[in-house]
Amino acid sequence: MAVVDLPFRDGYVSSIIYVSLYVSIIAVTLSTLFSIPVAIVMGFADFPGKQFVKSVINTGMGFPSVVVGLLVLFAVSNQGPLGTLELIFTKEAMIMSQFVLATPPITAISLAAISGVDENVRDAAHVLGGTRVDVALVVLKEARYGIATAVLAGFGRAISEVGSVLIVGGNITSASGISKTRTLTTAIQLEARQGQYETAMILGAVLVALVLTINAVVVRLGDQEVQR
Repeated sequence: MAVVDLPFRDGYVSSIIYVSLYVSIIAVTLSTLFSIPVAIVMGFADFPGKQFVKSVINTGMGFPSVVVGLLVLFAVSNQGPLGTLELIFTKEAMIMSQFVLATPPITAISLAAISGVDENVRDAAHVLGGTRVDVALVVLKEARYGIATAVLAGFGRAISEVGSVLIVGGNITSASGISKTRTLTTAIQLEARQGQYETAMILGAVLVALVLTINAVVVRLGDQEVQR
């Protein structure tokens, strides 16, 4: 006899968690691979229009997610440039949307961390005969906690997203109730709209637990690095 009668079909919650993590982790990984090199270049190089690029990145941190979803939806629709790939209402389209949303905070916070490293650290690396690559590696090592914070911020933006993934993903499940493009956030929105508040609260608790667990793991790894 079950202690708690959960209001879900078998496999429903696990499939939603899988889709949520799959989409968010891939999107944030791709965004990190793009954002950190951009932050490095901007942190070490001076070029015309640098302040304008910074302004664009900072503006992107507050860009409306539904607008991002609409732009991605157009791009993958039959009339869009990616229409032949048939990505509409797929996890790949959701990854594209979350990539766009996660990139500005990861880039901006990483740039702030790199720019915030004391100039004495760079000077010391130069004095010791370090090349530009050596200096960059030293600065990145000093800024690693800020960069980790940037990645966590990007992940938080991605996994908590509702509007854009709802537009490009469609919040779809199979006939058996297994998620195809339904995430935790879109499921919460749907259950709350239908008056299923108990279900929405349970899913909300699962989402919070996931985010706290990932943050705790990153913080723990950081503490172990400091102890070394």
